[in-house]
Amino acid sequence: MPGSEGAEGAEGTKGAEKSTEWQKGGARFTNKRYSEYFDPCQEAADRSLKCLRRNGGDKGMCTDYFQAYKDCKQKWMEEMKEAKRKEGRSWFG
Repeated sequence: MPGSEGAEGAEGTKGAEKSTEWQKGGARFTNKRYSEYFDPCQEAADRSLKCLRRNGGDKGMCTDYFQAYKDCKQKWMEEMKEAKRKEGRSWFG
């Protein structure tokens, strides 16, 4: 059954390729604080959503939470822009 060995060998190669790609990108996920996917404003977003659920969707009751999230997001984006400016990189490359 030489044909079946070839198929298994090909699958093994694909599996090795995937693990290699995962290992290359794995560093982006190891340290949550400095990960490119870490959002420091997520806690404020969660609080605003909880407020909406608690108040039956009444946005007027949660304006403080929304404002806290907006302020956090604005500050974070300004920090990111400043860091990119210092690195000499643009947003698009």
